[in-house]
Amino acid sequence: MSMENQYKHLTMTERDTITELLYERKTVSEIAKAIGCHKSTISRELKRNSSPEYKLYLSHRAHHRADQRRIKASCRLRLKNDSTRKYVQEKLMIGWSPEIIAGRIKKDHPGLSISHEAVYQYIYHPQTPNRHELIHCLRRAHRKRKHKGIGRKERKTKIPNRISIDARPQSVETRHQFGHWEGDSLVSSKSVAALNSLTERKSRLVLLTKLDRKGAIETKDAIITRLRHLPPDARRSLTLDNGTENTQHQEITATLGTKCFFAHPYSSWERGTNENINGLVRWFLPKGTDFSKITEQQISRIESLINNRPRKCLKFKTPYEVVFPSVALQC
Repeated sequence: MSMENQYKHLTMTERDTITELLYERKTVSEIAKAIGCHKSTISRELKRNSSPEYKLYLSHRAHHRADQRRIKASCRLRLKNDSTRKYVQEKLMIGWSPEIIAGRIKKDHPGLSISHEAVYQYIYHPQTPNRHELIHCLRRAHRKRKHKGIGRKERKTKIPNRISIDARPQSVETRHQFGHWEGDSLVSSKSVAALNSLTERKSRLVLLTKLDRKGAIETKDAIITRLRHLPPDARRSLTLDNGTENTQHQEITATLGTKCFFAHPYSSWERGTNENINGLVRWFLPKGTDFSKITEQQISRIESLINNRPRKCLKFKTPYEVVFPSVALQC
């Protein structure tokens, strides 16, 4: 970014420098060059933070005035526009992030605009009526990452005739071609019931299937059932982890013609698209949820909500809009 386009908050040290250079009768342009900012930053600083009672610029008073202005600004309740506030509330309740809301509102309501930071400030503002409910709607994506592969021996897999991800065509990485999927299972600590999760790499389309148990036969049947109605070029490959539920991958290939590849052990990032989707599913079904008590209708509803969720990586389109351009949002 060039200096001409930069804007930054001034520090106390920089304000001291401004005071010294003004005493030396330096121009605004010369002060800006010395500090490393645009001259408009200096002009704005002198206009807003000079002491009116002394009619001159004093660094310590200027810094205090700037701090007070920021504190006052943070206390203002955001989203005073009724239409914007209603839109933000509705989308937070169905799991949209502030960033997605900020990117999508321009498409859904031309003329309305808001930053994701303003959404966060609204959520956490003490005067927001349902503040705690909205905070609960936020997805907790800042968990500390665990590097599972470090210092651990690579275990031997029990999957017959597995094909490593190293043999997967390089074209899969580009995401230019539809039909390359990633798969995983989500389990419940309360029962043996599980969920099978499939995610298409280009569109981020997700398919969820409830399983009576996380077994190889159940997993194989779920994958075949969900993918068999697609044309062959929409089910080109499937990348899986090394769980024993994937031991019948050869039958999937024989039935669908879909080539199955396997990530390296302890390398969940090699199926990052699917792992991200699983995080969204967990927003609806937190760990500890008894999957045996979840209905097929509930699973279908969650699948629909995720596929109607705009994605930044899709330029704020939804997976459904990528796969079916004529399909509108139907949440």
